Amino acid sequence: MRHGTRQLFGERTRHGAWCSATGLVLRRQMAGFVSAVDRMAGKREKPEDIVLKLRQVEVLQGQGRSTAEAVRQIGVTVQSYYLWRKEYGGMSRDQLKRLKELETENTRLRRAVSDLTLDKMILTEAAQGNF
Repeated sequence: MRHGTRQLFGERTRHGAWCSATGLVLRRQMAGFVSAVDRMAGKREKPEDIVLKLRQVEVLQGQGRSTAEAVRQIGVTVQSYYLWRKEYGGMSRDQLKRLKELETENTRLRRAVSDLTLDKMILTEAAQGNF
């Protein structure tokens, strides 16, 4: 199926056009030619690295730097910093480790409940003779 230009390239960005069909950004050179195609994906930081970077910002702020300067120095955006601070702010490494353990256990227990529920449904159907 062929898309029209207006349908295919919906939203314009500073560096090119976003393609709704493929989820790609077409980047343009100065002359206006398409130079490369990149996926729109951000860099994912590990929670341990996030906590470390939050501590670095606190140290830099303690040295008299503004939040914007400190965040720029550690290489993240101000928006990411505030999102991280909201989620991980005030956590020590031990607390972060415990949180990850609890999340893993929660996932395991959810799977167990799901499996048991499915088994119960199968046995109920078999007992009623609806197989």
